[in-house]
Amino acid sequence: QLQLVESGGGLVQPGGSLRLSCGASGFTLANYAIGWFRQAPGKEREGVSCISGRGGYTDYVDSVKGRFTISRDNAKNTVYLQMNSLKPEDTAVYYCAADALLNLCVFSRHDYDYWGQGTQVTVSS
Repeated sequence: QLQLVESGGGLVQPGGSLRLSCGASGFTLANYAIGWFRQAPGKEREGVSCISGRGGYTDYVDSVKGRFTISRDNAKNTVYLQMNSLKPEDTAVYYCAADALLNLCVFSRHDYDYWGQGTQVTVSS
């Protein structure tokens, strides 16, 4: 069974950091671009960051540029999202998703074939 699993969410104060992980079972993440998406209550799911299958291409939504960093360790079959300088508006459920692209990645969620169940990130004092 092909499955993505997110971990690393939690409650953090404004200005704090979290590192999310996206692991896979049943398939090799190295063959897929991985996107991180988030959905806040009452809002549509939006793309936050993505990384190509080979890792040479990354992209970020403007609101997280300079604060979030996406990386991958294909040996561990895991993709990470390091989130620094967190703000209350970053509060959302964060999902990772896999798309069969090697050299680029996109923010269109309809392109993604596999999704995790999400991990809650809450930024609050």
